Amino acid sequence: MTAPERSGGAGMAAAAGIRRIDVAKLLPQLIAPVAALVIAAAISSVALLISDKDPLLAFQHMYEFGTMPDSQVEILNKASEYYIAAVAVAIGFKMGLFNIGVEGQSKVAAFFAGTLASASFMTWMPGSLRIVLIIVVAMIVGALWASIAALLKTQRGVSEVISTLMLNAIGGLVVTWLLNDHWGVTEPGAQIKTTGILPEDSWMPGLPIIAGTDQEVLGFLAVAVVLGAAYWFTINRTRFGFDLRATGYNPFAAVASGVNAKRMVITAMLISGAVAGLVNLPRMLGESHTYTEGFGGIGFTGLAVALLGRNHPVGMALGAILWGFLARSQLILDLDGIPKEIVLIMQGVAVLSVVIAYELAARIGRRAQQRRVGVATATAAPAPAVVEESK
Repeated sequence: MTAPERSGGAGMAAAAGIRRIDVAKLLPQLIAPVAALVIAAAISSVALLISDKDPLLAFQHMYEFGTMPDSQVEILNKASEYYIAAVAVAIGFKMGLFNIGVEGQSKVAAFFAGTLASASFMTWMPGSLRIVLIIVVAMIVGALWASIAALLKTQRGVSEVISTLMLNAIGGLVVTWLLNDHWGVTEPGAQIKTTGILPEDSWMPGLPIIAGTDQEVLGFLAVAVVLGAAYWFTINRTRFGFDLRATGYNPFAAVASGVNAKRMVITAMLISGAVAGLVNLPRMLGESHTYTEGFGGIGFTGLAVALLGRNHPVGMALGAILWGFLARSQLILDLDGIPKEIVLIMQGVAVLSVVIAYELAARIGRRAQQRRVGVATATAAPAPAVVEESK
């Protein structure tokens, strides 16, 4: 086959949308997370040995406890919350934005959604419609709270890292003030103030998907799965997703191609805040049926899960399950007399190891690709013409 025929065949394959899997580039990306977890386990083992504990025995107890049916239910419940928070963070990451404010956005959103849905003038609303109302209101409030940081960045050049961190504190204090001094109620037998208890017909039913236990997985897991699919489709199959990624990769080139950078910043922050508004809803709709000050602490976990999963929907799902497993395993470590901070060490080291491992894998992949391009270019280059000097 001649060179033109080969190039024509490659062009036809490209036109047909056929993608060739680059094994040399893909292999380091697959090895990186495994290597990072091994490193995290090794460093955690050192911490256990310093504490005069047997690492193998501790890991065995963690595995046995984490694979029990009741633990599997709780792991999936935690993973649902972590995954939603990770998606909210990943939307900003794709744009090159660091939305550190998922914690505050989720608190403010859940509080206002719970307050409105449990208000006395909403008793006429059917339960299924009330669930939809809670989801919609939470997304709107989360987006509005995130819009403050977006406007500060686009209109005044304020870093979204600083503004979202400050808005976390402001949002938490506003919710505490409104809950304790204005809209909160104390249910009979309760010691703390909460929003009103949602009517029973608006409780989201659980999912009996784990055998061997009477406990059910929170029904909001289905919403998290749909959210992940919508995230993947939007980022990879829409014009908005292309503009989002292009602006994140190179904002100057994106602007030169006609993308409105300020509009993209605002849109990305609004969508990120809207998703963040859903973070506390799995527990509120399926377990507590009210908003309490115990909600929180998930937004910053979303940052770690997004980094661990490299902003990919499947990677973040695996990261959320791993984080849920480690969070659940803390209980058995306490019973064994092992400091639960060992799990925190493992989580922190895992994130750092994954970030470093993926960066090394990306560099290895780029160098391998550059070598292949160089070899292909040298092979395809025509031989220099020999001009014979006339006598």
